[in-house]
Parts: sequence; structure tokens; C-alpha cells
Amino acid sequence: MSRFRGILQASLNATKKALTWNVEDLVPPTERFIFNFNSKDELKKWHLYSDSEYGGIFSGNLSLDFIEGAKLKINRSGFCGMRSKKFDGFIDLDPYDTIALKVKGDGRCYISTIYTENWVNSPGQEEDNSWQAFVFVPKDNWYIAKIPLARYLPTWRGNVIDAEMEMNPSRVVGMSLSVNAEGGLPGARTGAGDFKLEIDWIKALRT
Repeated sequence: MSRFRGILQASLNATKKALTWNVEDLVPPTERFIFNFNSKDELKKWHLYSDSEYGGIFSGNLSLDFIEGAKLKINRSGFCGMRSKKFDGFIDLDPYDTIALKVKGDGRCYISTIYTENWVNSPGQEEDNSWQAFVFVPKDNWYIAKIPLARYLPTWRGNVIDAEMEMNPSRVVGMSLSVNAEGGLPGARTGAGDFKLEIDWIKALRT
């Protein structure tokens, strides 16, 4: 009888341990690092882009001028940004509801972009879906900006799409940060001139 009780108790202990492990495993952490800008390898995951590709100027200074003989004819200038290289696969942010960035800036308004897998994937529409939200970065002090995923709007080449669309946070393929000379939130610095944004990390939060 004692042997049976020992087996039963061992079985119960094993079951309890298994259930406890499964519960902990099913609950994701409340935050997840997406990028931690603390090494050269981390920086290699990003690349710069700007309107210099189309006729503007980028050297740490936003310019509204145009270069004669540019490859493409455009009617506005003054933007630049940094974009992560496409992830190897996807990042699943479905358990989270907020993007947090630890940044130090210059009083300008920056644009945070999340790229998700394109559900349409039709001819002429091969680009990833992009979702954008403004980030106001106060001048000279480190600041943690928190942006609810629900605040990101669907965009197409910088313009908000007037359509009912929902982000699929389980299929994130990349991110970017950019700045325009004009536009943004009220009170933010605008116009041509120098800009500077320092980034410590980017996280996903479950609030």
C-alpha cells in the first residue's frame, strides 16, 4: 500500500510540475527587446536612406533644396531615416500592445514605422505593408516614448491609406525611424536644418 501511495504522490508531483511549467511557458514576458543599440553588430542590422536618392541632400542636415539632374522628378524634399534590414523570418509581436523607444533627440517629431508581411502580394503591390505613428522626442534628455500599436496607421509611401485595415503584429518583418522637415505633432520643431536622434533600445511591451 505504501508503495502505491509513493507512486501516486510521485505522479501527482510530476503532474503538478508539468502544469506549472506549461502555464509559465504559455505566458509571454511583459517586455521583449526588439533592438538594443549597444554594439556594432546591432548597428549593422540597420541602414540609412534619404531623399538624396531622389534629389535632396543628407548629411545630418535636412534640406529643402533639389539637385539638378536628379534621377527622379519630385516636388518635395527634406526627409531621411534609418531602416532595419529585413528580419530573417518574422517577429511575433501579437502578445504585446505597445512599442517603447528609449531616445534622446532635438525637439523634432520623428516617424516610427512597422513593416508587416503584405497580405495582398499582387503585381505592382509587392512592398511590405507599412504602419506609421509620430514620436515627439524632447530635446537633450533621455526619454522613453511609448506608442500603442493601435495608434499605428496604414500608409503607402508616406501617405495614410483611407481604408479599413488591421495590422497583423504576428508577422513583423522590419522597422524604421525617419524625419521630415515639415509635419508632425503640434509644438515640435520643424523646417530645414540639423537633426539628431540617439537611440538606446526598442522594445515591445504588454501593458
